[in-house]
Amino acid sequence: MKIVKFTFNMFGENCYLVYNSDSREAMIVDPGMLTETEQQAIDGCIADRNLLVKYIVNTHMHLDHCFGATYAAAKYGVDLLAHPADAPLGQNLARQAAQFGIFDDRIADVTATKPLNDGDTLTLGNETIKVIHTPGHSPGGLSLYAPDDGWVITGDTLFADGNIGRTDLPGGDYNTLINSITTRLFTLPADTTVLPGHGPASTIAQCK
Repeated sequence: MKIVKFTFNMFGENCYLVYNSDSREAMIVDPGMLTETEQQAIDGCIADRNLLVKYIVNTHMHLDHCFGATYAAAKYGVDLLAHPADAPLGQNLARQAAQFGIFDDRIADVTATKPLNDGDTLTLGNETIKVIHTPGHSPGGLSLYAPDDGWVITGDTLFADGNIGRTDLPGGDYNTLINSITTRLFTLPADTTVLPGHGPASTIAQCK
């Protein structure tokens, strides 16, 4: 699989375009594009590679990760996938923004149209991505693990060099987050590449 990373919006959020180069099937993970320029950046990449967007996935439903979720779902005619436990966050996106002092008419509430749960799998061509429920930063936090390619997209659960997501936002819980990291992520192979929701990539070994 190929991965293109975009960094979007005022929060410096990482959005990932993941695709199979043979089938050209693709998924957008954490569509945080807010401006028209950001939308054009990912749309242009998809068009240039002649990709077929099969999935739009949110690792969690905090505002910076789903500014562009409704846009992308409509643009590519596919469902928005997220864990059901994060539905209240998506449905209060404008309120989340107000808590950060952001008042922008472009920010609207988001509803996932298809649930994604622990143990589910996603396929791009002949390649499989495993869904791991990693709550703590948010109740419905998910990580996406590609065992054959050796990477995991962790959202805001785990960052480079072992830094962790904040737990002081609604639905966050420190002990739950630590349990998710130690029992669900640190059990992955040490050389697994960690692709976080903000900042640079790392590995599981570097995060321990």
